[in-house]
Amino acid sequence: MQRGSDRLSVHRDDEMKHELQGLLRSGRPTRSQEWNDPEPTAEDDPEVWGGPVAPGGSRASLETVRLELARLLGRGSFPARPGELIRALRRRNAPDTLIEALEELPPKARYANVQELAKELTHTARSARENRA
Repeated sequence: MQRGSDRLSVHRDDEMKHELQGLLRSGRPTRSQEWNDPEPTAEDDPEVWGGPVAPGGSRASLETVRLELARLLGRGSFPARPGELIRALRRRNAPDTLIEALEELPPKARYANVQELAKELTHTARSARENRA
């Protein structure tokens, strides 16, 4: 049974699969012209994936921590105390390192938004790093 929306025939599909088999099996480029290969990543390219961002980590700037918190918490979680935020993060399966960082905050503090929380987390992580040094 042939579908009317196919752009290629069954024979052309098989031919294209056969052309790609060498590339898929080898795990490396199979072209003879180097200019036709995809470029490797450069040193200054942004990281695509490197795991969760947590305060105190090597990649933990104010912006990255704020983005991670905003992604997990949203606006509805604020204003709140650290205990409430920890429960919200656990419900959303947040990384343990982020929850542990919130557990170090003073329990009576109240945060109006993600910006305030991220500032406090990065400041706390920075001062803990300086105390260890």
